[in-house]
Amino acid sequence: MQDTHRHRGLRQKLINELRTKGITDESILSAFMEIPRHYFLDKAFSDWAYKDVAFPIDADQTISQPYTVAVQTTLLNVKKGDKILEIGTGSGYQACVLSYLGAKVYTIERQKKLFDKTSKFLQDIGFGQVRTLYGDGYLGTPRFAPFDKILLTAAATEIPQQLIDQLKPGGIMVAPLGSGDIQQMKRIIKNTDNTIREENFGNYRFVPFLKGIQE
Repeated sequence: MQDTHRHRGLRQKLINELRTKGITDESILSAFMEIPRHYFLDKAFSDWAYKDVAFPIDADQTISQPYTVAVQTTLLNVKKGDKILEIGTGSGYQACVLSYLGAKVYTIERQKKLFDKTSKFLQDIGFGQVRTLYGDGYLGTPRFAPFDKILLTAAATEIPQQLIDQLKPGGIMVAPLGSGDIQQMKRIIKNTDNTIREENFGNYRFVPFLKGIQE
């Protein structure tokens, strides 16, 4: 895999576009600059990596639109040392962004093919510190809980109680919620008394959050 001057130029152009759309966190923009997004797509489609669109990957999944990755990361308010659970590893790009920001990342993938491919890929590109897990995202991962932050990268009709239970008091969960084609981006804050507060951040479109695993 090569990361050329041209690729860096395309990344800079994407970052400029993200700025015009309201992404201002310099640490997140730095992650977008330093992580070669074209590594996460098949070589034939590498130019698509720097367009602000979602793109299909294996197992009928997608690599999220860069703007969506930036928004979800912003809403998580990532701090260095945060223990973060990501539901839906996919290509691994979002997990790398969180890891670049200094988080300790655990990421669950239900599709065995994607899990195997992405786990090896993250090792190959220097992000072996990301802990990849094969399992049902609805169940989270109790053995590594609790988490400071939880991120859902697929659309849920409701938040599983298991995930709420695995979030620390004072923790943040970011998730697209809704049963139709369009979902609402929610930031869910677990108060210190274990009650929940929700904030809404507009409409998005995600693949559905499915139960179980796929061999």
